[in-house]
Amino acid sequence: MARIAGVDLPRQKHIHIALTYIYGIGHPRAGRILDEAKVEAMKKVQDLSEEEVNRIRTVIEGEGLVEGDLRKEVSMNIKRLIEIGSYRGFRHRRNLPVRGQRTHTNARTRKGPRKGTVAMKKKATAKT
Repeated sequence: MARIAGVDLPRQKHIHIALTYIYGIGHPRAGRILDEAKVEAMKKVQDLSEEEVNRIRTVIEGEGLVEGDLRKEVSMNIKRLIEIGSYRGFRHRRNLPVRGQRTHTNARTRKGPRKGTVAMKKKATAKT
């Protein structure tokens, strides 16, 4: 099993798909990495030689942030927005959509399940 950037890549998948299991690598970036490492994209992970895995690993390390470092940078950016009191930081703090989406009727994924309206029932007074 190939282990790149702290992630075990699935053995049965093609390498250009398996690279997308690494946080920060999507389809376009996976293609660029494989072109630079001179590895065939349709090759399965189990068929890769150690030399090819090492070439992919060095290209990823030289290209930029992935996995833990990228997650840390993103979380630090969000913390910075919250600390400076920006509008985006305020939206992050309240778990609301950050990028201008409407929230009157939608945004259920971000806001969570509906709370529901709880009607206060008046106690019926007994007539005597």
